Amino acid sequence: MNSLSKDEELFWENLKNRWWRLNNLYYIKDKHGKRVLFKVNWAQRELYDNLWFFNIVLKARQLGITTFFCILYLDQVLFSENKTAGIIAHKQDDARKFFRDKVKFAWDNLHPALKDNLGPPNTDSVGELSFPNGGRIYVSTSTRSGTAQLLHISEFGKLCATYPGKAEEVVTGSINTVEQGNFVSIESTAEGRDGYFYEFCQEAERRIKEGRGLNPLEFKFFFFPWWKHYEYRLKSTAIIPTELKEYFNNLRDKYGILLDDDQKRWYMTKQKLNGEKMFAEYPSTSEEAFFASIEGSYFINNMAKVYEERRIRNIPYDSKLLVNTYWDLGMNDSNIIIFTQGYGNEIRIINYYENNGEGLSHYVNILKDKKYLYDVHYLPHDVEVRNLDEHGKSRRQTLTELGLVNIRTVERTKDINDDIEAIRKIMSRVYFDEEKTKPLVDSLNNFRKEWDDRLGTWKNNPRHDKSSHAVSAMRLLARTWNQHSASDKKSKNTKFEDFF
Repeated sequence: MNSLSKDEELFWENLKNRWWRLNNLYYIKDKHGKRVLFKVNWAQRELYDNLWFFNIVLKARQLGITTFFCILYLDQVLFSENKTAGIIAHKQDDARKFFRDKVKFAWDNLHPALKDNLGPPNTDSVGELSFPNGGRIYVSTSTRSGTAQLLHISEFGKLCATYPGKAEEVVTGSINTVEQGNFVSIESTAEGRDGYFYEFCQEAERRIKEGRGLNPLEFKFFFFPWWKHYEYRLKSTAIIPTELKEYFNNLRDKYGILLDDDQKRWYMTKQKLNGEKMFAEYPSTSEEAFFASIEGSYFINNMAKVYEERRIRNIPYDSKLLVNTYWDLGMNDSNIIIFTQGYGNEIRIINYYENNGEGLSHYVNILKDKKYLYDVHYLPHDVEVRNLDEHGKSRRQTLTELGLVNIRTVERTKDINDDIEAIRKIMSRVYFDEEKTKPLVDSLNNFRKEWDDRLGTWKNNPRHDKSSHAVSAMRLLARTWNQHSASDKKSKNTKFEDFF
């Protein structure tokens, strides 16, 4: 056997070092489709240095997080015994691309001597490689049989938003099968305030804020904003508009985020291209990432404007103005109450209450406990329906006997799309209390069309889920305000009580 050169000896010695392997062994395709040596970037390095057993990553676009985990897990499969790694994509096209351009490409372009040493794959099929050392790596859109020691889920937020059934399958059939001491990584841009990805991120970030420790089955939270990425800057002389200056000033004053002019102009250019999706695609803060409505949302443009104009803020009760309430009554579902005050052209939603399984007396007591000065209580038409198990009384009669006065019934519209349009019509006037109306804001963000799996497109009817109940109360509010606005001819300074 020929003796090895010093360079060859160094190569085989360096193979014992995982960090060296990650930066010197694997080739990938760059954004232009060129073959380049994979080098760990700043975000990937931060992940590598701080990895936990379960990891969840909220990020801006194009930071190479999935590429990093594909290479890291392939490395573990090749240089360990009997390791199985699974990569889950949210679409079949992405699954094929991840396998072809990341996993398989990296294997095919390994140093020939190293490939000879590792041995040819036992399995080399579409979406899967397995090796003589018992290692296996696959890319799919869902869980597969067997248990993975390394599991990565890409764009989980989009999966939760578009295919909630598949997202639940991934959680129950994939994540829950990973044993303690093994590894899970989830990455995604945000896609609304709903679903597993949002919930996992919220809980993981809350642990950090509360200073709680992690057990091996709890997610560690990572957030990578756009402004940390060195490539996201633009040399330009373009003038930054006033509203963006205010936005950047708010980042500086509230979060301590200092941006230079090149970063600001890059952001300005990207915002023109991405519009209402900018918060999700290139978030500045983790809170902002979930501001954006999900794809297919009925109110995506309206809510983007609400955030842009900072109409979600602290809105205290004004004792000089009357309060109106708008209800959604469910038989077995949630009962909703929206509390508003109006002044001039503004609709101020100062509070929101939701509960289920409680009698009407509970909701009347909630109203009394608020100590508000009430005007009108608007309820849907079914409040007039007589309830056979309450001695033939309607719910309106019951509410009246409990002390609720000035009840007005609002008739149902024949077409829900008319109410959706009514909500859109008033949204430029609506202000939300940041703390007290969060569930309502989330519901308006998440209220979306039904997804047609067969055709791969959005249907023309809304999806019925937990956001539907809050939106039903909002439909009542919008219908009522639009009716009064159409008949009111007074100036914009008209007091709230003059509307009724």
